[in-house]
Amino acid sequence: MINEHGSSCVFEGLAAQLAALGRVDDAAQCRLFADEEREHGALCGAVVEASGGAALAEVSPPSIVPAHADTTPRAAVVRNMISICCLSETVAVALIGAERLEMPEGPLRVLLDKIWADEIGHSRFGWRYVAHELAALTPDELDAVARYLPVAFGHLEAHELAHIPVATTWPAEGVAYGLCDGGDARALFYDTVTEVIIPQLEAHGLSAARAWDQRRTA
Repeated sequence: MINEHGSSCVFEGLAAQLAALGRVDDAAQCRLFADEEREHGALCGAVVEASGGAALAEVSPPSIVPAHADTTPRAAVVRNMISICCLSETVAVALIGAERLEMPEGPLRVLLDKIWADEIGHSRFGWRYVAHELAALTPDELDAVARYLPVAFGHLEAHELAHIPVATTWPAEGVAYGLCDGGDARALFYDTVTEVIIPQLEAHGLSAARAWDQRRTA
């Protein structure tokens, strides 16, 4: 509930940067993604309420999408698109996809199917955008994107590991709620990076394997 709601702010920020570039259609698409993330948060909150809990939480201030003043606005958007859609959303597709495979048929599975389908759309949008834009960047802009990859990977790893408890043991009925083993989820995260994300970035001419080896958070 908290994570999905927070993602809406990220897509709103990305939409604003795209609008500033004159990418009206792409900006509109990201605003739609923000709406979908808010809906996901509301759906998750409804599950909490239906399960007897209270869909209330203290949350951190909204995440600010980096402006990347060290490069051009065009390259800055490519950096953010990689971080948000090609990295985070691609990982979300893998993790949610694994969760739904563990769940029995029923209303919760239908709900997770809807969220999963939306996340697939977010990821695919980012990969299409990046593939198109990388081909149009100048050598300096490409270098700026490449220089940011270790930072993007570092933040991705730190965020995902913070949200995937490694030693969590759920009660047996937890499977019905999509609760997966923390160790398995971490292994899937790393497999997604090394077998899906890195090869796709490499196919677009970025030295992603080296960036992953050099990952850092600042």
